[in-house]
Amino acid sequence: MKALVLSGGAGTRLRPFSHSMPKQLIPVANKPVLEHVLENIRDLGITDVGVVVGDWGPEIGEVIGDGTRVGVRITYIQQESPLGLAHCVAIARPFLGDDDFVLYLGDNMLPAGITDIAEKFTRARPAAHIVVHKVPDPRSFGVAELDADGHVVRLVEKPAHPRSDLALIGVYFFTAAIHTAVDAIEASARGELEITDAIQWLVTHGHDVRAGEHTGYWKDTGRAEDVLDCNRRLLDGLTARVHGDVDASSRLSGQVVVEAGASVVRSRIEGPVIIGAGTVVEDSRIGPGTSIGRNCVVRDTRLSDSIVMDGASITMVPGLRGSLIGRNSAVGTGSEGAADHRLVVGDDTRIEVAA
Repeated sequence: MKALVLSGGAGTRLRPFSHSMPKQLIPVANKPVLEHVLENIRDLGITDVGVVVGDWGPEIGEVIGDGTRVGVRITYIQQESPLGLAHCVAIARPFLGDDDFVLYLGDNMLPAGITDIAEKFTRARPAAHIVVHKVPDPRSFGVAELDADGHVVRLVEKPAHPRSDLALIGVYFFTAAIHTAVDAIEASARGELEITDAIQWLVTHGHDVRAGEHTGYWKDTGRAEDVLDCNRRLLDGLTARVHGDVDASSRLSGQVVVEAGASVVRSRIEGPVIIGAGTVVEDSRIGPGTSIGRNCVVRDTRLSDSIVMDGASITMVPGLRGSLIGRNSAVGTGSEGAADHRLVVGDDTRIEVAA
């Protein structure tokens, strides 16, 4: 089996970050979302992975490389325009051949993995096996309607009156039958080849299409709030380890990771927290749910429930929580106070916060 990971798209809901980096490279627990996706795929026993990229292809290639670090072999496939998920399948046909494959959106976080659903697909080999998740309001999703045996009878995109609460979450297993379906469909009203239309074509023409419910944690990391939520969830699974320097005046409690080359000076850190390599934390208090990237500086600051990306600095900020601080950004204030601030700061930005 192969994998096809989709890593194009504009990421408009993650602006300002998506102006300067692809959304799939946003770090969660100090690791790009796309790397988490590739690890999930590797854990299925799949090592041959095609990654569809758009304008951010060079940046993704620079960070992810050929996949060796994750344990997979990556073939990059260029999509010149965002013409739909089924279009990605079409342009990837030379890579996919007639092999079974999993189609996986590159901004999806499923920390518990999907091994059980993959095994069901491998045993039964229906034409398609889609992964669904129960959601409280299905109206903003593609929705699967199933019969009593778990076979898909209809897919409806963003229904006004949903007849099911099972949303498509962007993971699909296919046999080569999907290529016939993709060739048969036409572009939708928005000018894209929709994967839901291709799957519906399979249903309409009598192919076996099934659904498997993912009951674990799932998040589409399309918004800042979702990224922070994922960060909290993954940090909960940390194992404490200290490879950097922590002075005698500092106190670490709970699950705290201090990577090699990092320094913690006269500070208190309450886990779960990751301090990246080369980062300096000085005279600060770092609270739970915080990831600080590599080569950052945090001084005289109280920080919690936040993501600080590589190269950023935060100085003399009395209270910062629920924030995303972009790469090489600087946040600081010249006065002290007790106010809490929440910031979403893009790359290479400078902000002065008044207390």
